[in-house]
Amino acid sequence: MAGQQQTAGGRDDVPFYLSISGNIGVGKSTVCSMMGEALGWPAYYEPVADNPYLEDYYRDMPRWAFHLQIYFLSKRFEVQKDIIERGTSAVQDRTIYEDVEIFAPVLHRRGAMDTRDYENYREVFQNMISFLKPPDLVLYLRCSPDVAMARIGDRGRDCEKTIPRDFIVELHEAYEDWVPRARGICPVRVIDTERINLRDDRDAQRALLDDIRALHAAKRGRADREAKR
Repeated sequence: MAGQQQTAGGRDDVPFYLSISGNIGVGKSTVCSMMGEALGWPAYYEPVADNPYLEDYYRDMPRWAFHLQIYFLSKRFEVQKDIIERGTSAVQDRTIYEDVEIFAPVLHRRGAMDTRDYENYREVFQNMISFLKPPDLVLYLRCSPDVAMARIGDRGRDCEKTIPRDFIVELHEAYEDWVPRARGICPVRVIDTERINLRDDRDAQRALLDDIRALHAAKRGRADREAKR
């Protein structure tokens, strides 16, 4: 497929790392799946089905928030390690940065994670930073808190039925605050999912895929120029 070339060992000559970010319910998994399938890249999803803490967390956030956040941090670091070792292009559902910049601070402000655990959590993340590979592009999927709540209801996960609206509002505000800062780490593209329906709009899908392929080609071009120096 255009935009990706692999060596005989299956490694991408210049891999492109794409991440899908956004609030709970915005539609990250759908877009992650669509991108992975269309580009022929492995897709890494957020661990939900086999998550040993998620149901307990939604029943009692103060009791389980630290455990859940450490679990997610560990799993996303594992994904980063796998992407680097495989040497292939990849698409990931939610970045590791969202755990430490969005969810942990919101849980701390809400009193669901005490200061001791929060500072310990951030220290663990700081020790990981030198091993992290920033995405080549983050797609931030945006929607209003009310639309996110409606989408959460539509997908019907039992453990999410008790998510309070004010939690989704606080996450939304944290995302809006984080996105400008995230651009200091890697490129970020904002997609208004209330206006652009990436699930069903084929023209919007094609336009986005063409843009990603162009960014991948540009990265390869830069690598080629560096190699010739």
